[in-house]
Amino acid sequence: MAAKTKTIDEYLAAVSDDQRAALEKLRKTIRAAVPKVEECINYGVAAFRLNGKVLVGFGASAKHCTFYPMSGSTVAAHQDELKNYETTKGSIHFQPDTPLPAALVRKLIKA
Repeated sequence: MAAKTKTIDEYLAAVSDDQRAALEKLRKTIRAAVPKVEECINYGVAAFRLNGKVLVGFGASAKHCTFYPMSGSTVAAHQDELKNYETTKGSIHFQPDTPLPAALVRKLIKA
């Protein structure tokens, strides 16, 4: 990634085409779910802030894309729905060709 990425557009410009397409789709889903959300870069990943609090974020690595619910409990609370994805306590990894379903993203945002 670029050293000092300032916008999500700059962040996306630095990732591969397939990841960019998957993350753009995720970005649209997030913006549709929370229309008043502000885009920002937080800890080097694309993030979305509402009322000053970071709500969710996403990123790209060499092997996968990642969705960050920005809550320590969201992933654990939705483990059944996330069983087909690799997860950590605070992130959900997915392949660009198998993005997270929009309905699931909306549910995770609302959580």
